[in-house]
Amino acid sequence: MSGDAGGRTGNGAAAGRIRTAVDESVHAATDVEWPADVEWPTPGRRPEPPFSLTPPAPWAASDPYAAALRAGHGPLFLRRADGWLLPLDVERWCAVADPVDLEVLDRCEGAVLDVGCGPGRLVAELAARGRTVLGIDVSEAAVDRTVRSGGHSLRRSVFEPLPGEGRWDTVLLMDGNVGIGGDPRALLTRVAALLAPGGLLIAETARVDVDERAQVQLVDVTDGRAPSGSPFPWARIGTRALLRHAARGGWRTAAQWTSGDRPFVALRSERSASSSAEPPNSTAVMSSQRAR
Repeated sequence: MSGDAGGRTGNGAAAGRIRTAVDESVHAATDVEWPADVEWPTPGRRPEPPFSLTPPAPWAASDPYAAALRAGHGPLFLRRADGWLLPLDVERWCAVADPVDLEVLDRCEGAVLDVGCGPGRLVAELAARGRTVLGIDVSEAAVDRTVRSGGHSLRRSVFEPLPGEGRWDTVLLMDGNVGIGGDPRALLTRVAALLAPGGLLIAETARVDVDERAQVQLVDVTDGRAPSGSPFPWARIGTRALLRHAARGGWRTAAQWTSGDRPFVALRSERSASSSAEPPNSTAVMSSQRAR
């Protein structure tokens, strides 16, 4: 274990007094249904428009990911075009945060955005600690389960406009979500735009040294049916590959460690308050966190 990623729970003004309600005028202006008690990462400041007024298209009721979340277990896989299967750990995602998760959450600073929060175990744990936290996921089933567990969650892609852009203290990319969109450089650029200057990204990387991009589909191989939905881009990124991409994108390595056979990297944004990190302009990454 190395670096300066620690367990600070506040970042001065950015996490001192947190706004706990959304102004009625914001609801009216955006025509988006926001949780009434979402906590924003900057005191006295509400999220500025424009917001996306078109949520991601609903997933089919038969979608294997939604079905697995509702059941609380798999089997569930990502399948490449060549037939290779990557098992997805649905049971762990649907359980409470385990000791490895808790170690990660102890390192979080200030207001936390969990990208691809899935069923919300991390959001729920941070909320129970009294922390300012918001989860986002494109799956309605994931958002519903997160809310039921006691956390705040919005049905959003990371590449859509989000509340608190440029003011989050920590962004989480857990459970393989560093592969969202199939383009790690674009994802790192987007996360830099979400974080406050000097903010912290904690990412869980692949357990092998890999830097792979592929078109994948979700599949429950036990039901004998074809995968649900169209193929979408995904990436598998090991620690060394992520550090290479991060160095080229202006990130500083704060820490790297392995716990419970799960490898993690903490990166510090080098973006200054006067600089801007624009979100990537690419349709390839808009599929977002199609799977965890």
